[in-house]
Amino acid sequence: MPWSEAEKKAFTDWQSAQQERHYGLHYPAAERLVVSHAGDDIGRMYVDTTGAEVRLMEVTLLPAHRNQGLGTRLLEALLDYADALGIEASLHVEPFNPARRMYLRAGFAAREMRGIYEFMVRPAPRS
Repeated sequence: MPWSEAEKKAFTDWQSAQQERHYGLHYPAAERLVVSHAGDDIGRMYVDTTGAEVRLMEVTLLPAHRNQGLGTRLLEALLDYADALGIEASLHVEPFNPARRMYLRAGFAAREMRGIYEFMVRPAPRS
């Protein structure tokens, strides 16, 4: 965008505030976690747990920490948590997002389209 640095910052600040407002409205009890590795904060992971599901709302890693298996390990930990609770895991992802392949490998399947997002579910373990 041909915006000044101040305009870019104003836009991203606004966008972040809108996202937080949405999360607060729809996921008031969600955990907002900081992802740390080797003593550095390298990302964030938002998770909402209800009696029916563990919803991965967002996982973001700084660019220097992507494509190293960290996202897969975070997802595996989330799925272990859902399995321990005996409930399904779910998430929304844009169909063109490269992370979608990771979700498919982890056992998620598309359930439906919700606007521009694909709603994916990984069933609860069978007991």
